[in-house]
Amino acid sequence: MAVVPAPSGSMLLAADAVVAGVHCDLDLVGLDDMGWKAMVANVSDVAAVGGRPCYAVVTVCGPLAQLDFDLLYDGLVGASDAYECPIVGGDLSSSATLVVSVAVVGDGGSGVPPPVLRSGARPGDTLFVTGPLGSSAAGLELLRSGQTADAPDLVLSHRRPRARLDEGTAARAAGATAMIDVSDGLASDLRHLADASGVGVVLDRVPIAIGVGRVSDDPEATALGGGEDYELLFAAPDPTRIETAFAERGLGTPLRIGRCTDDPAERRLRDGDLPVVGWEHR
Repeated sequence: MAVVPAPSGSMLLAADAVVAGVHCDLDLVGLDDMGWKAMVANVSDVAAVGGRPCYAVVTVCGPLAQLDFDLLYDGLVGASDAYECPIVGGDLSSSATLVVSVAVVGDGGSGVPPPVLRSGARPGDTLFVTGPLGSSAAGLELLRSGQTADAPDLVLSHRRPRARLDEGTAARAAGATAMIDVSDGLASDLRHLADASGVGVVLDRVPIAIGVGRVSDDPEATALGGGEDYELLFAAPDPTRIETAFAERGLGTPLRIGRCTDDPAERRLRDGDLPVVGWEHR
């Protein structure tokens, strides 16, 4: 049991697990990458409400005699240090499959506006994403083909994803009404946001990361359904205020990609239906 100071305002709780063979292929990435991803998945959930991570606890289950714990912990601690989220405890147990489960406590602050949920988008809101998409999925394809030297930046995007903490707090401060991280894929996570908010959505553009077109035969489909980009997708009523807030903080300009509508059934990509693609939780 770790005893730590309580957050100054609302408490944020996140938990996620990375399972070998499901969320990562250890024939393609290292144990350190698996540890990094387990931490970042949770930190990204904190970013997606505009909060800051405080502490983490980590549970590792797996074939203990075969594990290189130093390598696994290198990734966990590396992400912990990068996002100033110290690991304060956890557990270790034997199992046939390696599972790294992380739980994070975050600080949601006590001021206005409150943490951003998925459920606050309104008709007329502009949809933004904090960066182009598809790099993680393209990096995975390069790892599978053994052509990692062709685009090392894409490979790194898959091995070491980044959580957008500063972008989350900027969007929250500038009036974002709903927000989610793009972990399951843009099309899937946009549906999650629209369903929770009870709005329709029209996607006008799909921003594609540089280099994806050299790897994928259908770059837009990769960006829509690849997942694990961990960019933030959010809705806001005042696009100029959002862009000004990001610029004032020295952040890259978020990309306008569409809008929310008053038809809760509308799920559109330009003039057609929004494809049903992305990670399926089973």
